[in-house]
Amino acid sequence: MSGSCSSSCPSSSTCSSKEEQQAQAAQQENAISRSLGKIKHKILVMSGKGGVGKSTVSVNLALALAKNGHKVGLMDVDIHGPDVVRMLNLKGALQPPATPDGLIAPLQYNDNLKVVSLEYMMKDRDEAIIWRGPLKREAIRQFIGDMDWGKLDYLIIDAPPGTGDEPLTVAQTIPLVKAVVVTTPQQVALADVRKSINFCKAVKMEIVGVVENMSGLICPHCQEVVEVFKSGGGEQMARDFDLPFLGRIPMDPQVVMAGDDGRPYLSTAADSPAAQAFASVVKAIELRLPPGIPSGPLPMAGGCASCSLG
Repeated sequence: MSGSCSSSCPSSSTCSSKEEQQAQAAQQENAISRSLGKIKHKILVMSGKGGVGKSTVSVNLALALAKNGHKVGLMDVDIHGPDVVRMLNLKGALQPPATPDGLIAPLQYNDNLKVVSLEYMMKDRDEAIIWRGPLKREAIRQFIGDMDWGKLDYLIIDAPPGTGDEPLTVAQTIPLVKAVVVTTPQQVALADVRKSINFCKAVKMEIVGVVENMSGLICPHCQEVVEVFKSGGGEQMARDFDLPFLGRIPMDPQVVMAGDDGRPYLSTAADSPAAQAFASVVKAIELRLPPGIPSGPLPMAGGCASCSLG
């Protein structure tokens, strides 16, 4: 008996469609594996709480690593609220690949930093993204497999708050991805961030460390630190979970002003407590994840504990 459907079979078109979908899925998996095989470290910057400065940390971390001479990619997977392009004041729009089967060029911030965000793929950057989970999952997979990342020391991934579709898709799609968890010192934020830590445990994602952001306020007049939100909560949480503590970053009014102007401030060589504190965080990450371009492909995602959660 033939294993293939005959032309007279009423289900032949359905079988053909399924075969095509399976072939496309396999092709995408191969593209993702090839792309990730050229990237040494994949870092998901996440937090269970919104408004803790997670995107600020992501953008400035990518800039600082690039400034230190490393090849860096910055991928914005905050589908509903992408901010990375605006924070970097990047212009331009998506350009189709040169060949039908070619890769799409990311935005180039400088010689060492490439950027991908859904916002730069849209004609109207103020348009609302009204997508359910499957569309978000597919977009993130295309960010990895369809983009020409090339060889990178670091891929920084800026995730939205919480433990939903976007961080779960990253965990399921990118083998060996590691997390940097961002929090602020107050208890309300810490309670939500604990959920992110437990998410990482559930999907078996290694945590590089915890960053305590907005840890005090730098007075613009005397440069002294005023503890608006208290301090030390993030460090204590890291101790409670036996995680590395990467450092405290105080609030600085210049961070907000520079971010609105598309000139990220923390990654500059400014002689301020906030910039110096952030430089220490970057150094701690470099020590834990030394740069270096990989030479071989990574295994495809799949078969991990995270897959059972999707």
